[in-house]
Amino acid sequence: MDLTTIIFIGLAIFVAWRLRSVLGEKTGTEQPPQDPFPRRERAPLPDGDGKVVRLPGADRPGAPVAPADRWAGIAEPGSPAMAGLEAIAAAEPFDPREFVEGAKMAYEMIVGAFAAGDRKTLKPLLARDVYEGFETAIAEREKAGHKVETTFVSLDEARIIAAELRGRNAQVTIRFVSSLISATRDASGAVVEGSPDSVASVTDIWTFARVVGSRDPNWQLVATEGGQ
Repeated sequence: MDLTTIIFIGLAIFVAWRLRSVLGEKTGTEQPPQDPFPRRERAPLPDGDGKVVRLPGADRPGAPVAPADRWAGIAEPGSPAMAGLEAIAAAEPFDPREFVEGAKMAYEMIVGAFAAGDRKTLKPLLARDVYEGFETAIAEREKAGHKVETTFVSLDEARIIAAELRGRNAQVTIRFVSSLISATRDASGAVVEGSPDSVASVTDIWTFARVVGSRDPNWQLVATEGGQ
């Protein structure tokens, strides 16, 4: 089974999960609304050998787009982010809008896997040190006997805030804002963090990276931090 097929299967599972969330059903394997991801410094860029989420726009050429239209609504003219996106697009076919759509799918997939303590899903999606941070947080939660219950209400924002190309190493940073209903329960079932009855807004800033021009078109999550 190739990676694309796996991603579509994961998306189908997520859609079913999202429908249950809209109806108010808890999954029992969810994530607290607080920033659950350990703050990490930027990791070395992937070498193209990992099995990671394939974000659209990295390897499929499209019709020529005028520079002014390509970045409209994506980056401010003359900004460092725009310069970085232009450099990446000059190095290989790159559609920023498709990239953002793929990043949104990756975000929800990773958040869900973290909430469920699903190490098998997380490991190929993350750079090594980012995975180690996630795994440590999961292990500490398990040791304490805590479980989280989270419902994704909506993903309200996914916006590119930075991009750069250093040599062949590309990085794109996205600011995500999501709305979640989440609670953490102890072994007795008592709520120790969050609330099962209220919606919380969560902001995360994630950086994805890949080696441009490589045969592997995939992007990997190399840094996370909480945002304001």
